[in-house]
Amino acid sequence: MDDLKGKVAVITGAGNGIGRAIALAAAEKGMRVVLADIDPARVEKVAEELTALGADVQAVVVDVADVVSVGALAEAAYAQYGKVHLLVNNAGIAYLNSAWETPLEVWRRMMAVNLDGVVYGVRSFVPRMLEGGEPGHIVNVASAAGLVTSPGLAAYCASKFAVVGLSEALFHDLRVRESKVSVSVVCPSWVQTAITSVGGGDGAKAHGDVDVVDDIAKGARAAITEAVRTGIPASDVATQVFDAIAADRFYVLTHPMTLAGVRIRTDDILGTRPPTLFPILPPPRAPKPPKPAQPA
Repeated sequence: MDDLKGKVAVITGAGNGIGRAIALAAAEKGMRVVLADIDPARVEKVAEELTALGADVQAVVVDVADVVSVGALAEAAYAQYGKVHLLVNNAGIAYLNSAWETPLEVWRRMMAVNLDGVVYGVRSFVPRMLEGGEPGHIVNVASAAGLVTSPGLAAYCASKFAVVGLSEALFHDLRVRESKVSVSVVCPSWVQTAITSVGGGDGAKAHGDVDVVDDIAKGARAAITEAVRTGIPASDVATQVFDAIAADRFYVLTHPMTLAGVRIRTDDILGTRPPTLFPILPPPRAPKPPKPAQPA
């Protein structure tokens, strides 16, 4: 898709972070925007921001882990605008602990939000987008953790690897049918969002809600929380997303270090070796030089 002005975007997890940044970028490009989030106050606040920019906005409260809720989102979007050109399946949560210490309810909620939410989005919107016959684009937000693995992220990696696989298969499904709808999968690394906070961004259990007895997991949580705090702005990811839509680019890797990790993982697979522990955390930033003393 080239000219986005007047076209309709639906964005899940739009109440903060990457979803909010994509919504703002969509509004700046003249798109009509449907904001979806589980938090009513959060999604209304973003709707007010976009309205102040002069955008045509609809805010919908949605739990992407509920197929009925996602179906209602599609009904609301089509009732309001009659068509959808851009679907961004962005809503997600995170949790960090060993595979065996991650509670079953967290495993289930992680897969329900991060994977099922994308499945429900595809099933609710793609048939109508195809029937509309206009150019369209699906953006599924996965993670660098959908391409490379790390200790402590078993549930998160499982959900995000699944999103990458789903997105690749969806791309093939659409391409062999010569569809006008295309796909991108976004695999961000460290981005300034609220995903490591309690609630993981959607009200589900996140790593702050469960006691951890393992010092390794505690240290990893602290390191990842700091990496997120000092990551790239979410607006940078939004810019890369719209660049990918314009170029019809499938993979969107926001950090060069992810490519290095993918190369190592691919070499391990081709060499039938055990997986290499790739250092996913960014190198520490050099301290800022002290300011020169002011003359008395």
